[in-house]
Amino acid sequence: MNSIKRIYSKNREVYRLLLIIVIWLIFMALTKFKKFYTFKNFQTIAGQFPEFGLMALGGMLCMMTGGIDLSCVGIANATTIFVVTNLIAVFGESGSMPLAYTFVLYLIAIAVGAALGAFNGFLISVIHVPPILATLGVNELMSGICIVMTGGAAVSSFPKEYCDLFSNNIGGIFPVRLIVFIVVALVISYMLGKTTYGTKLKLLGTNQNVAKFSGLNNTGLLFKTYIISGICSALGGMLMLSNYASVRADYGSQYTMQAILIVVLGGVSPNGGKGRISGVITAIILLKLLESGINRFQNVSSYYISLIWGAVLILALVMDYFSNGRQRA
Repeated sequence: MNSIKRIYSKNREVYRLLLIIVIWLIFMALTKFKKFYTFKNFQTIAGQFPEFGLMALGGMLCMMTGGIDLSCVGIANATTIFVVTNLIAVFGESGSMPLAYTFVLYLIAIAVGAALGAFNGFLISVIHVPPILATLGVNELMSGICIVMTGGAAVSSFPKEYCDLFSNNIGGIFPVRLIVFIVVALVISYMLGKTTYGTKLKLLGTNQNVAKFSGLNNTGLLFKTYIISGICSALGGMLMLSNYASVRADYGSQYTMQAILIVVLGGVSPNGGKGRISGVITAIILLKLLESGINRFQNVSSYYISLIWGAVLILALVMDYFSNGRQRA
C-alpha cells in the first residue's frame, strides 16, 4: 500500500489525467460510440496532435525555468515560410523535389528555430526582458515578417513531395507525423531524466539566485532551453506544412493557448521548478480526445471549444495555486 501511495504521489498529475481520459472515453461510448470509436478517428487524432504537441514540449522546458514561450506559432509559421521560399527558389513553383532534399528542409527548419529561440534567450537572459513580453514580441515580429513575405495570403504553389511524404501513414496505419513527435519526445525525455540538464532546469526554475550561487550558468541554460523550444516549434511548423500543404502567416493561431493549457494540465508549475514529460504527453492526448469528442456533437458549435479551453486553463491554474499552497504549508 505504501509503495502504491509513493507511486501515486510522484505521478498524481498523470493519474488524474488518465482518470479523466477513462471517464471521457466511457461518456463517448455511451453517447457517440459509432462516430467516435472508429479507426479513422483515432488515426486522425494521432496524425494531428504532433503539431501542437511539439510546441507544448518546448513550452514545458521554458515553463520549468519559470518562464514561458508565447512565440511558438510565430516561429512555426516563419519556419514554414522560409522552407517554402527555399523550395520555390531551388525547384520553382511547379517543379519536383527529390525526397532526399527533405533532409535539407529539416536542417533549414532546425536552423531557423534555433536562431529565433536564441533570440528569445538573448532578450530574456542578457537584456532581462520578462519572458512573457520577450516571446510575445518575437511572436508578433515573426507574424509581421510572415505577412510581409506572403502578402497575407496563403502560398500553396510549391513542390509537394515533402507534404505527400509526411501526410502518409506507414502501412496505412501509423502516421508519419507521429514518428517525428515520438523521436523528439524521447530525446527530451532522455535530456530531462538521464542528463544533468533536467536537474539544472528544475533548480533554475525553483530559485534563480540559488542556482547562480550554486555555480550554474543561468544565462547559458536559458539560451539552451529557448533554443530547444524554438527547434520544437520549428518542427511543429514542418508538420503543419505537411498537413495544410500551404503556408500562411496565421496558421495554427490557436496552438499557443493549447500548448500552455497542455503544459499546465500536465503538472508543470507556472512558477517553475516542477514538471514531467509524462504528464505533458498525457495532457496532449486528453486535449485531443476532448476536442475530437466535442466535434462529434453537431449541436455544439466549434466556437465553444476555445471557451472550454480557456475555462479549463483557469481551473488548472487555480488548482496549481492551491496545490502549491498546501505543499508550502
